[in-house]
Amino acid sequence: MATCEGSEARSVLSRVPPLLTDLYQFTMAYAYWRADRHNEPAVFELFFRDNPFGGGFSLFAGLSDCLLFLQNFAFSDDDVEYLRSVLPADTDAAFFSYLKELDCSAVSVSAVPEGSVVFARVPLLEVSGPLAVVQLLETSLLCLVNYASLVCSNAARFRLAAGPRRRLLEMGLRRAQGPDGGLTASRYTYIGGFDLTSNALAGRLFGIPVAGTMAHSYVTSFSSLEEVWPQTLVPCGGAGSVDFICLVKGWLGRVCQILGSKTSLVREGELAAFLSYAIAYPQNFLPVIDSYSVSCSGLLCFCAVALALCELQYQPLGVRLDSGDLCRQSLEVRRVFKEFPQFESLIIVGTNSISEQSLAELSKKENEIDVVGVGTHLVTCTSQPSLGCVYKLTEVRGRPRMKMSEDPEKSTLPGRKSVYRLLDADGLYLPVYNHPFMHFFLLFSLFFCLHNICVYTVYIYYVYINTHTCMYIFKKNMLCLYIKYIYI
Repeated sequence: MATCEGSEARSVLSRVPPLLTDLYQFTMAYAYWRADRHNEPAVFELFFRDNPFGGGFSLFAGLSDCLLFLQNFAFSDDDVEYLRSVLPADTDAAFFSYLKELDCSAVSVSAVPEGSVVFARVPLLEVSGPLAVVQLLETSLLCLVNYASLVCSNAARFRLAAGPRRRLLEMGLRRAQGPDGGLTASRYTYIGGFDLTSNALAGRLFGIPVAGTMAHSYVTSFSSLEEVWPQTLVPCGGAGSVDFICLVKGWLGRVCQILGSKTSLVREGELAAFLSYAIAYPQNFLPVIDSYSVSCSGLLCFCAVALALCELQYQPLGVRLDSGDLCRQSLEVRRVFKEFPQFESLIIVGTNSISEQSLAELSKKENEIDVVGVGTHLVTCTSQPSLGCVYKLTEVRGRPRMKMSEDPEKSTLPGRKSVYRLLDADGLYLPVYNHPFMHFFLLFSLFFCLHNICVYTVYIYYVYINTHTCMYIFKKNMLCLYIKYIYI
């Protein structure tokens, strides 16, 4: 993805300053500091416990923002003074001097490549460094990864539902959870498989292609042809101005005659809106045609204006449908387009509260929709509001650490980990249940578990999508054997 690095860095710094974290991170950091443990080498890992949306995978996103955050991590004097005012009064003053000098120069990060397919409990990030510093990073890193990965994964599911041919437009800014949610959604839905965004700022910051048409409010703001100004248009070749209203009126009569429609049903305000917009943007004419009636007015107005543009050597782009049965309407619109050779390349955009399910159903039906615009259900991740990433301590001073918990699902696996993917000779992921090593390992695990023997061994965790994706995580420094989360 193309990016504007300076703008991107400023965006991250303005959205995620070091104070964007939970207060208890500072109280723990202070306690580490008081105990002279703040510089002990420690390792945390960031992962999620369950695959989102009831599916079998997620996409990892947010890594570039995390790295920018770490590179610029530093507390200002004002930050430190604020912390002095909210931490307990008996906090040692020297701790605030320590905070002023703090940065992430001693922190290292290992990560899965951004945009990779990942699975539950796979470490997405491994963060190592001084104990107090890597503790302070927890909330900010979770904030940067949780929603980015969730919305990126949601976008990938929409892409799978849409298929490879149809283009996808993200248009959820107005429905997003605040400005930052909208900007993050635009960026990471692009990584997840969308082609375009309506978000102008995302286009500027991240180099995402932007697109847009018009709203119904523009159409309904017109009521008469007298509101159209200017009323002339210069042909694309650059000759004298042409009375565009008269030209369009002539085409409207011919269109109605060809299609057997009544000119009396055409809304004058809708025709005026299309005329005005076409005069303003003759090279980018793509109106919404369902403000009143697609068949009785909107489509007829479009055809008349578009044919007039073609006569003046301009090429209209297409139409947008935003209500009703999109599949049926798109077929009708395409049938009308085929009546006019000039309309061979026109596109049809469909938008109407599209969800993953409705997009999958649309893809199964006969339709002529070229571009689908998705907003609410994409950016708000309607079916699952959070990915549930966690950030857990796995090692201190080179020794593994483990959380047991009253809830077995919240227990963690100690020690540093390495992630492997096994591929066959054709580069496809091996289905683990057929791999000879797995047969041996399961028998080996069963034997030791039945005999309740603690062993120093390697932990293997795997999942797969269909029969082509598998992943092994080799755990080091385990003192006992675990068998859990094996999906076959």
